[in-house]
Amino acid sequence: MQALTNRVKTVSRKPMNFLERLYIPAIIQGMIITFSHIFKKNPTISYPEQTRPFSPVFRGLQILNRDEEGRENCTACGLCAVACPAEAITMEAAERQPGEEHLYREEKYAARYEINMLRCIFCGLCEEACPKDAIYLSETFTPADYQRKKFIYNKQELLIPHPKEDPEAYKKALGNRAKQQDSDTKN
Repeated sequence: MQALTNRVKTVSRKPMNFLERLYIPAIIQGMIITFSHIFKKNPTISYPEQTRPFSPVFRGLQILNRDEEGRENCTACGLCAVACPAEAITMEAAERQPGEEHLYREEKYAARYEINMLRCIFCGLCEEACPKDAIYLSETFTPADYQRKKFIYNKQELLIPHPKEDPEAYKKALGNRAKQQDSDTKN
């Protein structure tokens, strides 16, 4: 039988001698490993004061995106809710009324949009399914809470800040996407 890796070692079945039965060599080897870790860099960080850089593929809290004019991108097509394997997304569509063109891009919009974060598995399928780039997973952790109902986020809690009313919060909410958009516009 051929091994899949080269890490296979045959186990010796010979009886232990007197020193091995005292486990002194094993204890000394364990102490050497322990003392070697004393001189290595401590991997623990002080979280609120220090933060680790995010991986480029990190998936955090969902955000409903807006365009540059502040209109909502979501057209309530329901593809994100269908793609969600945990069935964490609930939405209801509504028709845009005359005079609401500054709020919504298309004729249909999500009147109610909720994500149950207790069900969400942060798979990113909602982001991939969306044809309008209306939802994406940000670089924000889901905050902790003691009540289950606080983990059901509605549309107002998920919407990104308005780009014209609060441009700094908008750029912060975009995270690395802001840097990507800036580099894409320059090219």
